[in-house]
Amino acid sequence: MDTVISSFSGTPDDRLRQLMTAVVTHLHGLIRDVRLTEDEWNQAIGFLTDVGHITDDRRQEFILLSDVLGASMQTINVSNQPYRDATEATVFGPFFVDDAPLIPAGGDIAGGGVGEPCWVEGVVRDTDGNPVSGARIEVWEADEDGLYDVQHDDDRVYGRAHLFSDDDGSFRFWALTPTPYPIPDDGPVGRLLAATGRSPMRASHLHFMVTASGLRTLVTHIFVSGDELLTSDSVFGVKDSLIKDFAQQPAGTPTPDGRDLGDVPWSRTRFDIVLAPAGV
Repeated sequence: MDTVISSFSGTPDDRLRQLMTAVVTHLHGLIRDVRLTEDEWNQAIGFLTDVGHITDDRRQEFILLSDVLGASMQTINVSNQPYRDATEATVFGPFFVDDAPLIPAGGDIAGGGVGEPCWVEGVVRDTDGNPVSGARIEVWEADEDGLYDVQHDDDRVYGRAHLFSDDDGSFRFWALTPTPYPIPDDGPVGRLLAATGRSPMRASHLHFMVTASGLRTLVTHIFVSGDELLTSDSVFGVKDSLIKDFAQQPAGTPTPDGRDLGDVPWSRTRFDIVLAPAGV
């Protein structure tokens, strides 16, 4: 092992040298500790090859693997240190797409996706309590069948959009009430979960990414209070501070913006967002 580590001693970039030294140290330690066989190592290489083969511009199996190993959450935790009352971050997930449609305040991200309507509102503030105007709020989610738009082959767009906070930091939009769903388990990561007796199910959630000048970018979800999967989320993304009440509203209940939903029940939730300063 020492010979391998020394081969990286001339790496010009100090951080890269530190990373490669740590990778070699821990990898060699793992091989020694478990007495890894050549057949097992070849199986591991074959598994990673399969992960690469199934990955494309619509499906990121490596992110999925990182998620189910808890590596994504561990990286997020060390990279987003708690700062005062700033909203906690959680996993990014494999289904974010750039250039989601712009909607106005009070618009609907559903875009034809199937599910129960849900009214979402809140305020974006900094850690001094000042409202953050013009914050870009990206939101995305699965439909009630547990599918994101990019999991279809017809280029449909639904369940995602972006909007901006008002001058007073407030935001509001219509979405779909989140429901539980399995992560894609028809590939190598799914086979890994099956072989280890783990469920692919994720707790019900709605994704957010919030950016504003001078403030730390926030990638997070909100989760549905009472969901039985909160303690067994397959990617370990649940944090208590992100669990929110999604109050059920009977059909015919007046909506906050006067929208006529007919005889359809709906839900509502509030998510106030606090952004930490950039660089902390």
